[in-house]
Amino acid sequence: MAMTMSSVVRRGAAELVAPARATPYEFKPLSDIDDQEGLRFYRSGIYLYRRCAARDGVDPAAVLRAALAEALVHYYPLAGRIVEASPGRKLLVECTGEGVVFVEADAAAALEELGEVTGPPVPRHEEFLCEPDGAYVAGGVVGRPLLYFQVTRMRCGGFVWGFQICHCMADAAGVVQFLTAVSEFARGVPGAPTVRPVWARELLSARRPLPFVITRSHPEYESVPDAGRDKISPTDALVHQPFFFGRREVAALRALAPPELGARSSRFDLIAAFMWRCRANALQYDAGDVVRVQFVVNARGRGRNGNGPPLLPEGYYGNAFLFAVAESPAGELRHRPFGHALHLVVAAKARAMEEGHLQSVADLMAARGRPRFTVARTYVVSDLTWSGLPNVDVGWGRAVYGGPATATLATFHIAGRNVAGEEGVEVPMRLPAPSMERLTREVARGLAGVHAMANTGACIAARL
Repeated sequence: MAMTMSSVVRRGAAELVAPARATPYEFKPLSDIDDQEGLRFYRSGIYLYRRCAARDGVDPAAVLRAALAEALVHYYPLAGRIVEASPGRKLLVECTGEGVVFVEADAAAALEELGEVTGPPVPRHEEFLCEPDGAYVAGGVVGRPLLYFQVTRMRCGGFVWGFQICHCMADAAGVVQFLTAVSEFARGVPGAPTVRPVWARELLSARRPLPFVITRSHPEYESVPDAGRDKISPTDALVHQPFFFGRREVAALRALAPPELGARSSRFDLIAAFMWRCRANALQYDAGDVVRVQFVVNARGRGRNGNGPPLLPEGYYGNAFLFAVAESPAGELRHRPFGHALHLVVAAKARAMEEGHLQSVADLMAARGRPRFTVARTYVVSDLTWSGLPNVDVGWGRAVYGGPATATLATFHIAGRNVAGEEGVEVPMRLPAPSMERLTREVARGLAGVHAMANTGACIAARL
């Protein structure tokens, strides 16, 4: 029986946790990749930890509060506040050392009462987060705390750790780097974090002096014609459904593609192209409607020209990604083979990885007033399977779940398991109920034959 969290969670008063020791007062400009209108929001995550007998009697809230204060000595910009400069709406961090929000809470319920959590949305996530979890909060991010922590002690001896962090400060890799530092202090690892934080945001800033040079095409920041004719809106009544892709499902997708293309396509490419096609069909776009898939390409570990020494040093925790965009008339996506969608995705990724593309995005941000990326008729997806989010151990062992707290119209690829225990990729989706029913049929039709090859319960149909 599912619990009613609102009746059993008791929050204490919010407090500010400052760095454990004095930190510099200074202004630190964000990069022009950080400083996008579309990143001026708080991204959330939740960790679920079971009781650890060796830690009985230890208060996880006290441990995490102390560890957070130590981590903020090294990541002191997170304890500051964002200010907006004129002209150009440029964001800077005023490193005030004021601190981040920390809330203790207690729940008269056990973790088991949440059920098996494999992906977002985490049941009753709103009770485990300090603030309402909306994509864009009223008032934006200027002048607000940049990080919110809530630790909820559960009746079973386990606990829930929820966090919300300003996306302008860090991407998924940066968030994990910071949370890993917190976890090291929580486990008593002496000294500084294993990975030392590096600011270096100037490496991803617009070129100076003027004029800015936008050398690439960036459709992700261009309006879609007739955007109001989209088939879906965040205000619609939406249902949630996860889709699982294990070894058999991925092999089936690879077999659907032309041999050469299938062989050089990543698991992400295959699943993203497949779900883009299925989703567009489920939403029943008109044949002439141009639909898009927009996905994140990580810039870490790459040189300026795609090879050579990395542009970004180890320890860089700012946003280091760009969007790749593929588009097609919905009719072509519907009637042409799967290889058509896959080719578009692979080509879009290649374009985004070309020399100068990331710098061109930075210049575009500064030159055009930091436009928000387009979402109309667009399937937005990000790969978190590589992020290490589930691996953050604060001394209570591996989390039962560690990942996004909520699901939106944008989605993720996250590490997951099916009902048979097979590891693979889970893709949480949100759509209106009639569209979700059609999406379920589209996915099953596209993976026809997988069920026959799989053990009972191990196929995609068993996840729906």
